[in-house]
Amino acid sequence: MHPEPTEKSTLATQWRDTLCGRVTAERAGQGIRVAGWVHRRRNLGGLYFIDLRDHGGLLQVSVSPDTCPPELVELVRDLNPEDVIQVEGAVAMRPREARNPAMATGEVEVAAAKIKRITESEPLPILVYQPPEEDLPSEELRLRHRILDLRRPEMQHNLRLRHRSAQAVRRSLADEGFVEIETPLLTRQTPEGARDYLVPSRVHKGRFFALPQSPQLYKQLLMCSGFDRYFQIVKCLRDEDLRADRQPEFTQIDIEMAFVGQEDVFRVAEKMFAAVWEEGAGEDLATPFTRITHADAMEFYGSDRPDLRIPWRIADFTDLLSGRGFGILDGAVSAGGRVRGVVAKDGASLSRKRIAHYDELAREHGAKGALWMKRNPDGWSGPPARIVDDELAARLEHETGIEPGDLVWLMAGPDHLILPALGALRLASARELGAVDKSESRWAWITEFPLFLPDEETGSPVPAQHPFTMPLDPDPERLRDDPLSVKAVAYDVVCNGMEFASGSIRCHLSETQRAILSTMGLNDEEIEARFGFLLEAFRYGAPPHGGFAAGFDRMIAVMAGAESIRDVIAFPKTAAARGLMERSPSLVSADELEELGIDTSKAEADPPPAG
Repeated sequence: MHPEPTEKSTLATQWRDTLCGRVTAERAGQGIRVAGWVHRRRNLGGLYFIDLRDHGGLLQVSVSPDTCPPELVELVRDLNPEDVIQVEGAVAMRPREARNPAMATGEVEVAAAKIKRITESEPLPILVYQPPEEDLPSEELRLRHRILDLRRPEMQHNLRLRHRSAQAVRRSLADEGFVEIETPLLTRQTPEGARDYLVPSRVHKGRFFALPQSPQLYKQLLMCSGFDRYFQIVKCLRDEDLRADRQPEFTQIDIEMAFVGQEDVFRVAEKMFAAVWEEGAGEDLATPFTRITHADAMEFYGSDRPDLRIPWRIADFTDLLSGRGFGILDGAVSAGGRVRGVVAKDGASLSRKRIAHYDELAREHGAKGALWMKRNPDGWSGPPARIVDDELAARLEHETGIEPGDLVWLMAGPDHLILPALGALRLASARELGAVDKSESRWAWITEFPLFLPDEETGSPVPAQHPFTMPLDPDPERLRDDPLSVKAVAYDVVCNGMEFASGSIRCHLSETQRAILSTMGLNDEEIEARFGFLLEAFRYGAPPHGGFAAGFDRMIAVMAGAESIRDVIAFPKTAAARGLMERSPSLVSADELEELGIDTSKAEADPPPAG
């Protein structure tokens, strides 16, 4: 599907009458002029066929030596893949046996009378036309030669899907009274969980701008400025450690609303997501979304982004299995832990080798390993099976729903170690056993996140999301005395186990905001220096406000069925944060650096180009 022109627009230019992909049987017998790239050329016994491609699609051009002058046939014989040509001829119906239902224009072709080669392509480093039986070139080569990669119909589809989805966002939010406002790209550092990209100031030597990780403070200031409802489809930048599918610059849908509570934000967000999914995926989302508290998400799914397409839930096996003489379980419970487990339906089919794989997976997620029991047709097997007598077997079947052919993953210990590991085993084994219901998307709001989490190294409280979130209990004294117990009016949107959006009701109370910043370890002078402009805005009458930000790249990748968000971004960076096509980041001249007062004596040399 391509964006349709309005009734007043025209596709005709000096080079073409229409787009290749819009030539239909209604134009049979008419003269036509089209232009585009040579997608591929075929020679069938002296009769030549060209698949001509433009952004509208493909159109077959036929060149017959019986009806075309010799110089035209000679030109066609000499054409290269990706030459740009103009074709004039008559639209004709293809013979019935030669029609191609896979092409939008598969019923017709253009019998060429005249062809002009506009520009000639050099030999291609990667092919645009990709035979179905061949694999794509490596991603490194595709990114190095991105211009050619973007010509592929799949990439054209992905970026046009991105365009249509952005328009759906704008329509949905405009209908709700939102105003699209641009916020600065050159700003100051703020604590938002990742390192900032810094930009040196030539005018103010020794001082730096920061590129925004998000427009968080600006959108709060806009609420204080009386704009009531703001949105922006905005670039954000984070200098994060390398990850396979992260980008140093990414796009988010940024939204803020004044005089709202959590339910007001949910209604607007659900309407927007439904509009985007209808446009991009052709799916009607069921609203309102499921609501799950963060505590329940961890308790029953071992994850704050649970995949609800999997019906299995984590259950408490402490009363059932402890105190029966199995040392690992009894020792963990006596130390204050619990015994938790997941019943994997039909999991008894897993081999010992596969079970060993899951034991290693549990260790990778912080547990000491995974125990297991199988309910076989003739009884029980697995390390804890020796404690299962007839009475316990009956209780297990009645209280946990385990049936012959099932497997139980078990772990014992403190919740913060065993729940994430069980969540990982739930997800991985459900995928292997085909227990994920892919018939529809499952969306949920995860609510009541902790306001603070303990730092992994120091144990000091650090914001779970960002420090501008309203606590469920805004008492400054509690924030100072017991910050790790405070919940936040914060929420995430999760779809099929992926986080699509995150937001909160913001703290608009000056004293509470100061207490949050103080709990982070900032003194009064640091608070004033870094956030004085925000606290000043609060002094002049700040409305209650809240919002969210949605990851636009990830949403488009899911709707497009793309393996990586790089396939839905026009010019992405690699996992190593390099632009292979333009070879960025690059060195700059010594004169420019001296003007900025920067020493790059330890800079890395540019790597050799790929391809």
